[in-house]
Amino acid sequence: MPTARRLQPFGQSIFTTMTRLAAEHDAINLGQGYPDFDGPAFVTSAAVEAIEAGEGQYARSAGIGALAEAIAARFTADTGLEIDPMGEVTVTSGCTEALAASFLGLLEPGDEVILIEPTYDAYRPDASLAGAVPRYVTLRPPEFALDGDELRAAFSPKTAAVVVNTPHNPSGRVFTKAELATIAQLCLEYDAIAITDEVYERIVFDGEHVSLATLEGMGDRTVTLSSLGKSFSLTGWKVGWAIAPPALTAGVRAAHQFLTFATATPLQHGAAAALAAGEEYYRALEASYRSRRDMLAAGLDAIGFEVFVPEGTYFMLADHTRFGLAGDVAFVEHLIRTTGVAAIPPSAFYHRPSDGAPLVRFAFCKDEATLAAALDRMEQLRA
Repeated sequence: MPTARRLQPFGQSIFTTMTRLAAEHDAINLGQGYPDFDGPAFVTSAAVEAIEAGEGQYARSAGIGALAEAIAARFTADTGLEIDPMGEVTVTSGCTEALAASFLGLLEPGDEVILIEPTYDAYRPDASLAGAVPRYVTLRPPEFALDGDELRAAFSPKTAAVVVNTPHNPSGRVFTKAELATIAQLCLEYDAIAITDEVYERIVFDGEHVSLATLEGMGDRTVTLSSLGKSFSLTGWKVGWAIAPPALTAGVRAAHQFLTFATATPLQHGAAAALAAGEEYYRALEASYRSRRDMLAAGLDAIGFEVFVPEGTYFMLADHTRFGLAGDVAFVEHLIRTTGVAAIPPSAFYHRPSDGAPLVRFAFCKDEATLAAALDRMEQLRA
């Protein structure tokens, strides 16, 4: 039986495709966004202790109490918004599941959902699974700023939701409060909700991360999503969460209970320990990634890329057209085969792939020795 029609347009994930090609050529993988180092010992130790204490059975579907409380406490400390841990926090199997649960639980077939592209590659399939109709607003280099007029043109009486990813993957843009205020104004005007993907909230180099839920009128109409993986270098744990007022939480949980029901119990205990980390941990995280960002940006610039230095996240877009390859997929395949370095072709993040054709995305969530080796291999591009 063939793949369901609603998923046929998306094929295999670009991450799967490029990771396989990288393995075939023994390439240094600056493509998929996972660190090549492990998370902090105090977090992994807490998970091991939970396993040894017999915490191996199903968790409460919406998350163990300790983690729900830790998420709520962290969110209040960061935003000033008081929330109910038991009624407004849902623990999910990564932010990817939180996104799917939000789309499936809150959108009706035929609803329009606004996607700001380039997008994380799950957004469009999630819309398709929910039967929603995507409307696109495109960020363009070099600033990747949000155009308020284009955003307004995308809204209509059918608009049910807008997905906001800040700090933004893959551009690294950190949306300003003025840009977010425009989104909030339009959500209120059209009675739409916002689904915000804030997984890179602690990796900000320039500007300031602002949660959309903190803007006037948005607390009751925002589903705020985040996860453990990016801030604690534990992407394989797949622990995420959704924070929303009770009416929206009900929809998220209605879908979540039939997607995964619950997330791995001992890893939730580890996540609760992680979120107790103090600000010194996050300052060190930002400093370490800033150093890697600057190292990669300088190296790519010297090789001949036009680099768009990110304000946040651990991804960097660059224009590869100086090297004469026709399109991003051809360039990345050439990069892997000839230099032994893997990246991601961003055309997969656009509904019109040609919009991403001049670009290539590199991940700098690697130790500095890995980045140095990758830059050394790419030196041959100069010739």
